[in-house]
Amino acid sequence: MLKEFKQFIARGNVIDLAVGVIIGAAFTAIVKSLVKNLINPLIGLFIGRIDLSNLTLKVGEANFRYGSFLNSIINFLIISFIVFLIVKAVNKFTKKEEEETPAAPTEVDYLKEIRDLLKEKGLSVKSC
Repeated sequence: MLKEFKQFIARGNVIDLAVGVIIGAAFTAIVKSLVKNLINPLIGLFIGRIDLSNLTLKVGEANFRYGSFLNSIINFLIISFIVFLIVKAVNKFTKKEEEETPAAPTEVDYLKEIRDLLKEKGLSVKSC
């Protein structure tokens, strides 16, 4: 069982996933800082409050912190947009690689080549 675990951990996919999670956590911290320090003050200029996380709605004894929810939505939208841009760039790069590699000959290509060679030799070619 220990041997299987070592093989599992040594796979490239697991290591790639771990790196992705670590980078994702660091990226999330950057986005949270962006929202807290740049975007919220900008929005605050329009609504009169710099810190959206303190926006609450009190109904009876319950406090609804909709400002924190707004911060989470802003974080999500920024992260989603950045991931979209990254995926778009990767797709564009992989498309170019696919276009550069020539397509493998198909069965029809081989048959056409054989037909042409037979014609060159002066042999007749009957179609089915």
